[in-house]
Amino acid sequence: MWAEGGKRGGRNGEQGDGVLTGMSEPIKVDIWSDVACPWCFIGKRRFEAAAAEFDGDVEVVYHSYELAPDTPEDYEGTHHDYLVSRGFPAEQIGEMDARVSAIAESLGLHYDYAANRPTRTLKAHELLHFAKSRGRQNAMKERLMQAYFERGEHVGRIDELVRMAGEVGLDEDEARAALESGEFAAAVQEDISAARDIGVRGVPFFVFDMKYGVSGAQESATFLEVLQNVRRERESPSPVD
Repeated sequence: MWAEGGKRGGRNGEQGDGVLTGMSEPIKVDIWSDVACPWCFIGKRRFEAAAAEFDGDVEVVYHSYELAPDTPEDYEGTHHDYLVSRGFPAEQIGEMDARVSAIAESLGLHYDYAANRPTRTLKAHELLHFAKSRGRQNAMKERLMQAYFERGEHVGRIDELVRMAGEVGLDEDEARAALESGEFAAAVQEDISAARDIGVRGVPFFVFDMKYGVSGAQESATFLEVLQNVRRERESPSPVD
């Protein structure tokens, strides 16, 4: 299970609101993803399963990545129309959606493409940075992805985002002020620039302990293996010259 604030207490300690009580230094995992990315939600679930099985502490920080920054706030069209406008072959979209939805369903996610509301996710990413500053980033990330893929809610409008912020325990007035002022707009762009600098070309993208990159929504076993390898490397004695 995840503690809010992006940290999960392993078997060495209890969970807390952004507080790790384990004895060892947590393994930090930086995750670049987009709210409107179906594989990012799948990757989130698979990684969470791995972290829950891992016998240690994991600290997660989500970073912003916009797959389609040119999408208007109020896209006039269906999910199918939107994918066609992005260059996907119309005749393949139904089969593609069914395949992704089946994978999501196997993880307890219920994608509803018929209700999907395509929009630019810039403000959603700003809200995630605000939530991070208040120790609620993981809860906010989960709520936004549920909104986009499962509930047919709009994640580009400030009023809707403020309501969702309140639902995860954030102060709605503070959230609105942050979004209307663009307080975290620079932080979003810094994340996107950092992704470009390290060669990220698609999401989700996971960086373990600032050393190892894993691209895509890998199986949980793969994520678990990386976590275990990172810990083994930490525990291995450094070579003596």
